[in-house]
Amino acid sequence: MTQPTVADLDEDALIASFVPLLPRGSRTLVPTGDDAAVVAAPDGRFCVSTDLLVAGHHFRPEWSSAADVGWRAAMQNLSDIAGMGAVPTSMVMGLVLPPSTPVAWVHDLCRGFAEACGPLDVGVDGGDLSAGEQLVVAVTVHGDLGGRAPILRSGARPGDVVAHAGALGRSAAGHALLTEGRHGGSDEALIADFLRPRPALDAGPAAAAAGASALMDVSDGLLRDGRRLARASGVVLDLEPLEDSVPSALAGLADAAARLGVDPAVWALTGGEDHGMLATFPAGTELPAGFTRLGTVRAAAGAQAGAVLVGGVEPTISPGWDHFRR
Repeated sequence: MTQPTVADLDEDALIASFVPLLPRGSRTLVPTGDDAAVVAAPDGRFCVSTDLLVAGHHFRPEWSSAADVGWRAAMQNLSDIAGMGAVPTSMVMGLVLPPSTPVAWVHDLCRGFAEACGPLDVGVDGGDLSAGEQLVVAVTVHGDLGGRAPILRSGARPGDVVAHAGALGRSAAGHALLTEGRHGGSDEALIADFLRPRPALDAGPAAAAAGASALMDVSDGLLRDGRRLARASGVVLDLEPLEDSVPSALAGLADAAARLGVDPAVWALTGGEDHGMLATFPAGTELPAGFTRLGTVRAAAGAQAGAVLVGGVEPTISPGWDHFRR
């Protein structure tokens, strides 16, 4: 039996078919159905961030189910909110759908959003639909600072401790395995971490509560995002060799790396879609649970501002994901 496509329904019927699948958060006062949703913002401020996923560029339909795409679209946005030290509260999504898109694919996408957002009390509170030649999922997310100041990238100071929470390199390893057509055994856990990353969402607010001086989500690789933080703060991040600071993370990558002929440290330094939290803390601060010390912040010397050193040397490898240079 042929599955119905979005071209078989009018817009109202399509929306009516998937809206019941989306979660409503406790802060949502007026849900989807009107011209705009209304979401409570008790702090008086809200954080906002947006992201796009484009089929063939950010995900491959032959690798990812629609639910995987929904999960990933939600999680990468939720992580940006956590990277400000805030708690995510609500999101809206925009979809560009080729007319041949099965309705079932849209329903599964919404189930992925619900699986990611529902347990976190984050509502999916509307959005927009459009027909187009390429499948695109756009998400805008909001978050609550809870009365605290936002933690910016620009607050790191010489003498601070550099720390990280969450996975390192696992998503990059999973992507490499899929690219090479590898499946089975221990590879499946790494592939699952690529298809459905699990950001360190609790670590962002925990870092803020502990007095972090700078904070950001690692979405494009530890080196690339570390350089962004260092540049914003006018400092240098001096990291210890990863073999010393995060040996267990490298051990979890070692088998797959050996079979693909890759140094696991390269995945850990340049793979960003684990969405961990990179933070700096004043010296002497007790690191929150889940954070591991990676190194220290140093004063910059002229053109060195914005550098990330590993074992005292600036790596020459490509630093991580760039949307326009793949």
